[in-house]
Amino acid sequence: MKKESRKLILSLILSTCLAFVATTHGFAADYESLKGLKSVKAVFDFRISNPKSAALNLKVIYDTYKDKSIMAVTQKPAFVVIFIGPSVKLMSKNKEGFSPEEQKSLDEIANTISIMAKDGIRMEICLVAANIFGVDPGSFLPGLKPVPNGWVSLIGYETKGYSLVPAY
Repeated sequence: MKKESRKLILSLILSTCLAFVATTHGFAADYESLKGLKSVKAVFDFRISNPKSAALNLKVIYDTYKDKSIMAVTQKPAFVVIFIGPSVKLMSKNKEGFSPEEQKSLDEIANTISIMAKDGIRMEICLVAANIFGVDPGSFLPGLKPVPNGWVSLIGYETKGYSLVPAY
C-alpha cells in the first residue's frame, strides 16, 4: 500500500473517531446552565392523571436522565420522581375503570417504571394521595417506594440541593 493511501486511511479513521467523540460527548457545552457542574440532581413533582400524558412524560424524564449533555457532566445523575396527587391512580397494578386504550398507556407506564428503577432512578409514591384517591398500597407497581407524605419528600430533596421539576 502506498504511503499516501495509508495516510488517507489513517486520516479518515482519525476523523471518524473525532466525529464520534464530538457527537457523543461535550453536549454540556450547548447548555450554559450545565457549564462548571460536577453533578446533576433533580426531583420531579409528578401529578399527571391522564394515562397517555403520564406515559409520555415518564419517557421524557427517562430520556432526560440518559441525555448526552447530562452524561457529559456526570455518568450517574441523581433523579427522583415523586408521584403525588391523582398520578397515584396510574401507579397501580389495578387497571379497573380504565378503557382499553388507557390500559395500554398503563402498561407503558409500568414498563418505563421498571426500566427507570433498574437504571437507578429513585421513585417514591405518596401514601396521603393513595389514601385520598383510594389506591391500595399493595397494588403499587414494583420499583415505587411508598413515603408517608410526598410533599415532605419534595421539601427534603430540595433542601439537599435537588432542582425541582414540576410534571403536571
